[in-house]
Amino acid sequence: MKKFTSLKSIPAYLPIVNIDTDMIIPKQFLKTIKRTGLGKNLFHEMRYLDNGKDIKDFVLNKKPFNNSKILIAGNNFGCGSSREHAPWALLDFGITCVISSSYADIFYNNCFKNGILPIVLDEEKIKDLSEYSNREEEIEVNLKDQKIIYGNNELSFEIDPFKKKCLIEGLDDIALSLEKSSHINEFEKKIKSSKPWIFND
Repeated sequence: MKKFTSLKSIPAYLPIVNIDTDMIIPKQFLKTIKRTGLGKNLFHEMRYLDNGKDIKDFVLNKKPFNNSKILIAGNNFGCGSSREHAPWALLDFGITCVISSSYADIFYNNCFKNGILPIVLDEEKIKDLSEYSNREEEIEVNLKDQKIIYGNNELSFEIDPFKKKCLIEGLDDIALSLEKSSHINEFEKKIKSSKPWIFND
């Protein structure tokens, strides 16, 4: 998992509430277990016509938002089913930070496990940030200092210290387990010595 420290981008603003995981990545694209290749189908039903052509008015189909790394979204983002393909699709598109006033719990936790920073802000602050999307101006997200810098302003956001550590150090569940490999090996040695019958073929 890539390390996340700070990020600068023109944010894409998608002011829709209750965006569920099927809207983020529809069910017909869930056949793969690869984390790559899903970005082209992100928000598929909102991005494409039935004939496959782009819906020109959709924010992620317009320049410069088609290169945005920060998505500002409506309340209750990521609700619905628990599919991990949703953060995979966001990440494959290039979005590594989502800002919303609330998230579904499973989606929120899946973001951290895949290198995406989900920030929770109140509606008034989100409204202020959305103006920078309208003006096509960059904002900066600094995870280390837990600040969003926009224009001459900055605001703080809260994050669980352990989740922050995982993002900054690029630690997913596998990497966290591997950090304890020496303890695991030591435990196995003790078990082999004290209960050798467990390891008999």
